[in-house]
Amino acid sequence: MTTLFIKNMVCNRCILVVQNELDQLGMQAKHIKLGEVLLKKAPTNEEKKKLKEALISLGFQLIDDKKSQLIEKIKNVIIDLVHHQNNHTKSNLSEVLSSKLHHDYNYLSNLFSEVEGTTIEKYFISQKIEKVKELLVYDELSLSEIAFRLHYSSVAYLSNQFKKVTGLTPSHFKKIREHKRKPLDEV
Repeated sequence: MTTLFIKNMVCNRCILVVQNELDQLGMQAKHIKLGEVLLKKAPTNEEKKKLKEALISLGFQLIDDKKSQLIEKIKNVIIDLVHHQNNHTKSNLSEVLSSKLHHDYNYLSNLFSEVEGTTIEKYFISQKIEKVKELLVYDELSLSEIAFRLHYSSVAYLSNQFKKVTGLTPSHFKKIREHKRKPLDEV
């Protein structure tokens, strides 16, 4: 078995698209999750080349170097935490990343900042704000419920952070729904 690391996988649809490409190329995946594919057998150089080309045409990228793989894992843990888990336990981001990725948080933080030009915390906040936008557009939860779900200490803190990042208050954003959300791979 071989693990491939793929950049820009941010949602369940990405998993389906990658699965479809693997199927078309006759490559069998044992398991696919955000940013990672576990293949039943190692691909030949030709298969890997074809997969690489197919993924690029779809906006994905195979990652070969260890640092880039770790950066992508950090992003995928954060995306999963913010967008795909409706967990009600308040977790410390540094502890979650350290335990899931088996590295000291300071190492992860320094590597992320060096490669991405921003901090893990700013990336995490960007993801949370995108989730707030999504929930505001769905219009199913109050701002208090959104603040609770995303573990903000108060509605005021959420509103201040939202305005700092977007330049708009959550209520103003809600009024101008045409305001486009960024795709997760551009956050």
